[in-house]
Amino acid sequence: MASLQYLLFISFLVFFVAPGLAQQSFRPKALVVPVSKDASTLQYLTTINQRTPFVPIRVVVDLGGRYLWVDCERDYVSSTYRPARCSSAQCSLAGANGCGDCFDGPRPGCNNNTCAVGPGNTVTNTAGPGEVAQDVVSLQSTDGRNPGRVVTVPRFLFACAPTSLLQGLANGVVGMAGFGRYRIGLPSQFSAAFSFRRKFAICLSSANGVIFFGDGPYVFLPGVDASESLTFTPLFINPISTAPSFPLGEPSAEYFIGVKSIKVNEKPVSLNTTLLSINSEGVGGTKISTVNPYTALEASIFKAVTEAFINEAAARNITRVAGVAPFEVCFSSRNIVGTRLGAAVPSIDLVLQNENTFWRIFGANSMVEVSREVSCLGFVNGGSNPMTSIVIGGYQLEDTLLQFDLATSRLGFSSTLLGRQTTCANFNFTSNA
Repeated sequence: MASLQYLLFISFLVFFVAPGLAQQSFRPKALVVPVSKDASTLQYLTTINQRTPFVPIRVVVDLGGRYLWVDCERDYVSSTYRPARCSSAQCSLAGANGCGDCFDGPRPGCNNNTCAVGPGNTVTNTAGPGEVAQDVVSLQSTDGRNPGRVVTVPRFLFACAPTSLLQGLANGVVGMAGFGRYRIGLPSQFSAAFSFRRKFAICLSSANGVIFFGDGPYVFLPGVDASESLTFTPLFINPISTAPSFPLGEPSAEYFIGVKSIKVNEKPVSLNTTLLSINSEGVGGTKISTVNPYTALEASIFKAVTEAFINEAAARNITRVAGVAPFEVCFSSRNIVGTRLGAAVPSIDLVLQNENTFWRIFGANSMVEVSREVSCLGFVNGGSNPMTSIVIGGYQLEDTLLQFDLATSRLGFSSTLLGRQTTCANFNFTSNA
């Protein structure tokens, strides 16, 4: 039954997203978009072209978000905007939870006989009313080494949201781009439109990163293909949605991995391991997030990990100093040596399906320099009853390539690219293939 539903969903996507592509003689094998980091909010932003005529829109990258939503109340002008009518296949694809009319006069986001969803701002954990719609988007193709031709998706599904939902987002952005495991998430729509594999890869940095849709190679100057050295681990589905607003019974669109234990300096940390599994109410487990700036650990896990880290740091004559918000664990920089992999501090391992499969976090991704004299452990206390026990945040993802394979529910992750003498900022956006 599940496979039949999936085939029907793909058929809907191909029918509604793909028309118009047949006229394009060029079919890309992959797509690419740039990513930047906003210094004030620490949010990761990307830009795509939408509407007719095209407008470059800046949106927050939301790895676990369900779909693209944009503010349609201000300055949304497009001759190709089409609202999704009630009971249409587009509404079904979008998981629309209502249907109604708008009495303010027709405009993008306000039309009669249209279906509604509840787009969510996952930074502030709020939601608002949204109209399901379609419009043209365009972005660059890639061979994995350089950007290529611009390609177009003429009927890209998204949600129109009110301006108020932008609160808490970086200046200049008009919405959020959802990369989650959802029928109209960006990865699903692009793979359906161009018939490539349901994969995407993100590579964030403190400056300019990159996101690929489709399979590798993923090549960074001076010629390093990050797809050649990936470690793989299963992706899990949380049966309970973690979105700010969702239809009852909907599973989470976010990406969860199976952390079994944690080591500091290769020594096991004693934890309440039941917190590492997702229970029947959707609580627990480990997810990956681009909207959390730093990794958040459930209170008891935070206490155990930070105590182990403090002890191992003391053995290296690294002196603890007062915390600097939002960090509780900070050190004098005096005895911290710099290396190619960042500060020479104890490593932190997230042990996955077995002892030989782990995600090692070196100093470049664990230590945050808050001043010339002080560096802090870039992990925060997530409280005693969080929905998710471990949320791996953006800082811990930087300069690591993560490939999400939706078809096989598998995550591939590189070790830090700093070890290969490159960074996520080194994709060559300046040359055309």
